Amino acid sequence: MNVNPTSDPSRAVVLASGGMDSCVVAAMLRAEGMEVNMLHTNYGQRTEGKELECFHAIADRLGAARRLTVDLRHMAAIGGSSLTDTRIELSHAALDSRDIPTSYVPFRNANILAIAVSWAETIGAGVVAIGAVEEDSSGYPDCRREFFDAFQRTIESGTHPDTTIRIATPVIAMSKAEIVRTGLTLGAPLELTWSCYRSEGAACGVCDSCALRLRGFERAGARDPILYA
Repeated sequence: MNVNPTSDPSRAVVLASGGMDSCVVAAMLRAEGMEVNMLHTNYGQRTEGKELECFHAIADRLGAARRLTVDLRHMAAIGGSSLTDTRIELSHAALDSRDIPTSYVPFRNANILAIAVSWAETIGAGVVAIGAVEEDSSGYPDCRREFFDAFQRTIESGTHPDTTIRIATPVIAMSKAEIVRTGLTLGAPLELTWSCYRSEGAACGVCDSCALRLRGFERAGARDPILYA
């Protein structure tokens, strides 16, 4: 493929983990008539196989124009997270805590965004979309509006002069309940998504991600379609 620096604002790269938030983001962009191209990363996380399976199932269901999977297993070699290092205990949810949980993967979103911007430049996408949630998240520092504003400036200074790529964070100010309701309204395949940090079988229901997801469905007045232990 020839590199085309001309960015199409109707073409998007969506960072897709296989989880609920990124699935809803992809469904939102598709509903707006945008071309959706989905990017997934394997970084040595505990549920890597399940997340990859869900990514492909979601990409199939939403009709992704392109999909790309990238290995970032150096993140596991770097360590520092209970998601990538089994010697670190994966703590149970503490939704009222202000401490950053052990599941935080140091600077992960910066690594993934850099790859997404490279791909966006190559395929002429004008949008890089990520399902980061600030209001109802685990307090990860690389999920904050401040971080994405700073990365936007990095894109503007570090890409082809004729390239215009915008970071889109359409669910960043939503609660999990609002994300659930949006997904249900759009017909997003929430039954194909995976949020559990611990298990690739039945979701554990007690890790931070499971607890946030379950609370979101409860507050939305809906039933979570995935299986829990």
